[in-house]
Amino acid sequence: MTLDLQFHFDFGSPNAYLVHRVIPDIEIRTGVRFDYVPVLLGGIMRATNNKPPMIAFAEVKGKTDYIRLEIKRFVAKYGLDKFRFNPNFPVNTLQLMRGAVAADMENVFMPYVEAMFCGMWEDGLKLDDPAVIIGTLNAAGLDGERIMQRAQDDDVKAKLLANSEATVARGTFGIPTIFVNDEIYFGKDTIRDVEEEIVRVQQAEAQTEPVREFP
Repeated sequence: MTLDLQFHFDFGSPNAYLVHRVIPDIEIRTGVRFDYVPVLLGGIMRATNNKPPMIAFAEVKGKTDYIRLEIKRFVAKYGLDKFRFNPNFPVNTLQLMRGAVAADMENVFMPYVEAMFCGMWEDGLKLDDPAVIIGTLNAAGLDGERIMQRAQDDDVKAKLLANSEATVARGTFGIPTIFVNDEIYFGKDTIRDVEEEIVRVQQAEAQTEPVREFP
């Protein structure tokens, strides 16, 4: 069985940033590569009638405090001491996610992803401001103007919409979501389960490989 690993993300999710930071170690340990799929969290939430935790749990005593504690524990566990909660949160990520699709088409996808995650969850930038986006990309050695101009093209908009509709069709209701083949995992706290499933599939595949006979 071939492993199909997809990380569906939106820069507006702090938990997506945290998972992004953990993925490289999983890739090293397992020898796999995750396919990053940009989607629009706002569109997913509307399509699934979901609500952000700050709204959904606003009147649940202790819930939001526990969510913050959970993030603090995750950060400490994985040594993610550069993480800072963005003071501009929530940030409209439509242009950021279109930019991710455009960056992929321009063959600078992962440098773009790194720059935007850093800007959002390490530097606390207001990344719904086009000028800030462009400046952040330029500082990272990318052509911010070109990428943001490309992000306005119809094929880019159509691709982001198609990604978002496809992930909802697969069962996604929030971000971050990871697919290991057809198995869906939601949230940063399932990342250990993701790695265990990768290893399980790899082991099962190894056991079913035919034994070579040598003359």
